[in-house]
Amino acid sequence: MAGEDPGHLSSAMVADYMDQGLLENIILMFQHDPGLYPMVADLLQDERIRVRMGAVALVESLAELDPVGVSAIATAVAPLFTGASATIRGDAAYAVGLTGTAAHLPALRVLLDDPFPDVREIAADAVAAISARD
Repeated sequence: MAGEDPGHLSSAMVADYMDQGLLENIILMFQHDPGLYPMVADLLQDERIRVRMGAVALVESLAELDPVGVSAIATAVAPLFTGASATIRGDAAYAVGLTGTAAHLPALRVLLDDPFPDVREIAADAVAAISARD
């Protein structure tokens, strides 16, 4: 990972790094290049639980480090509210709750009627978090 040009990294490469436990390096890379933020959507859909958990931790860190710029994550992740598994919808709702703005609320509110109670609860918490910030 050292010496790599972040502009040439694919989401598959970052996912592999995440799976290897290189979260701190990935946080620094994303912090250095916010153009990578939309890649979070791919990481949240990875089949490896370590990658998905790392993606959530990445979002939590970036939300603290760059509270304004992270709205790009919410925009990239919001399409996961439909057509994805309940786990992915829940993780996406959580990520949008941390990074979203009032503009993301209409899409998020759709999950308030999700068939899965956990997704509904996460969505409600996300709506409340965004509403409290805006």
